[in-house]
Amino acid sequence: MRVAVIGCGTVGASWAALFLAHGLDVSATDPAPGARERLERFVERALAQLADLGCAGGGRLSFHETMADALESAGFVQENAPEDEALKRRLLAEIDALVPPEVTVASSTSALLRSAIVAECRTPGRHVVAHPFNPPHLLPLVEIVGDDPAVVEDACAFYRGLGRHPVVLRREMPGHIANRLSSALYREAVHLVEQGVASVADIDAAISHGPGLRWALMGPHMTYHLGGGEGGIAHYLAHLGPSQVRRWASLGDPGLGPEVQARIVEGVAEEAAGRSVAQLEAERDRALMALLRALGR
Repeated sequence: MRVAVIGCGTVGASWAALFLAHGLDVSATDPAPGARERLERFVERALAQLADLGCAGGGRLSFHETMADALESAGFVQENAPEDEALKRRLLAEIDALVPPEVTVASSTSALLRSAIVAECRTPGRHVVAHPFNPPHLLPLVEIVGDDPAVVEDACAFYRGLGRHPVVLRREMPGHIANRLSSALYREAVHLVEQGVASVADIDAAISHGPGLRWALMGPHMTYHLGGGEGGIAHYLAHLGPSQVRRWASLGDPGLGPEVQARIVEGVAEEAAGRSVAQLEAERDRALMALLRALGR
């Protein structure tokens, strides 16, 4: 199969590497200056990581100056344009007009509503949201939103074939599932900075050295199921649920004004300790690969 990758930023390039490593040909396009060179550099690095994980298919990569050329003969489309509703609505309508109606079009949008971005498409039923977590070539999660159950199931089967773990939303929500949970956590992390409760580094460490390790194994509901002992989640909710409600009532509603932003930026710089974003990404990816091996994913 040939997959068209529309938009080759970090997410699009990561998708491209994953497709190639599974033996799928990729036809890519992105109007940004230097996009081809950045894509090729990213793909080279990501393919080496995937080969180290035992995935070394021989898909062929081609880059095209026009979207029409990239879409020609594509059996699947992965759209990764910037997170701008008006832009995505126009772009998806253009894609919709260029590819046959049986071709599934998947948008990587991280927060936009599917109904809004497919509003100008003539065949909206074949469009799904397929939101990955960054970097998609390493993290298995793909959140699926769609109207047609057959299209949704086909999309899930496609991503499962790439070693991904699709989850299906029963109804659309801004931010889907994972980003809503992430936003809830980050809101409280910002609140703790705003209130001077702890340093940025210690707030991060409270997650990465604590519940974050458990969350790589199981989600919040299953975690609290174990927290309930022999009685499981029913016991937890009956006996410790009220303490959760009290904590919910104390959670903050911070702003992101200049002073808070400055404190976060300063704190992150201290935590990074001179390491560049590229260095931090490399450290993250090495740890993710070790974790994936340990978990057998």
